[in-house]
Amino acid sequence: MTQSEMMLYEKQAEVAQAIAHPIRLAVLNFLRDGEQCVCDIAEAVGSERSNLSRHLSVMVAAGVLDSRKEGLKVFYRLKCPCILDFFSCIGKVLRQNIRDQEKIFRRLY
Repeated sequence: MTQSEMMLYEKQAEVAQAIAHPIRLAVLNFLRDGEQCVCDIAEAVGSERSNLSRHLSVMVAAGVLDSRKEGLKVFYRLKCPCILDFFSCIGKVLRQNIRDQEKIFRRLY
């Protein structure tokens, strides 16, 4: 593996780590329809604003989200909406895992 390939994998891992939490995945899903203020995001994902703020800052730092301030409100949006394709892919993985487990159980019983 070349040094540039390793650097690319490290950057990809940073993005993966930035979304690897149930609250963060819920935020991404909530933002699929467009920009939202932090107050609406907190309500939608059932998180305290102080806790949510940490999650949002991690995703902004990784380049997953973008933010802007309007008066006292802070709004967030997906920086690159194609990240939502991840949900479709993960759904396929989960469905395959279920099928595999069903096959194992059928053999056992």
